[in-house]
Amino acid sequence: MFCNGGVGPSVERRDPSRIVLADDHEDLLREICALLARHFEIWEAVNDGQALIAAARDAKPDIVISDIRMPGLNGIEACRRILRDGFCEAAVILTMHNDGKLVSQALDAGIRGYVLKMEAGEELIPAVKAVLSGCTYFSRGVRRNS
Repeated sequence: MFCNGGVGPSVERRDPSRIVLADDHEDLLREICALLARHFEIWEAVNDGQALIAAARDAKPDIVISDIRMPGLNGIEACRRILRDGFCEAAVILTMHNDGKLVSQALDAGIRGYVLKMEAGEELIPAVKAVLSGCTYFSRGVRRNS
């Protein structure tokens, strides 16, 4: 995580921040919803990039969380459009792809969080909190191009 002042300790109470998330793997989407619902309000969960844009347009969430590889429109491009069109001000990528080129594409799109799925249990909630507070968050071990 990169932020002046850092993020405080984890709190088990629910944050009123609204989340829209997207992943094309139904079982994983359910698990991520369950993890996040303990801390945030899940407004909608969808399984492709076009549906993510529509949900963000309708809900105006505080943050969107998206996988990269999905049918139709990929998560980076969906987040780019959501941020550009002002439907939401913060986005996190949740992916299994640890690729410096994809990290660079995400950053270029305005996405401030990049979490590896294998680290989601430990890192997704801190990543969401960091990005919501204006910081940038990368999972440990994420490869970035220089």
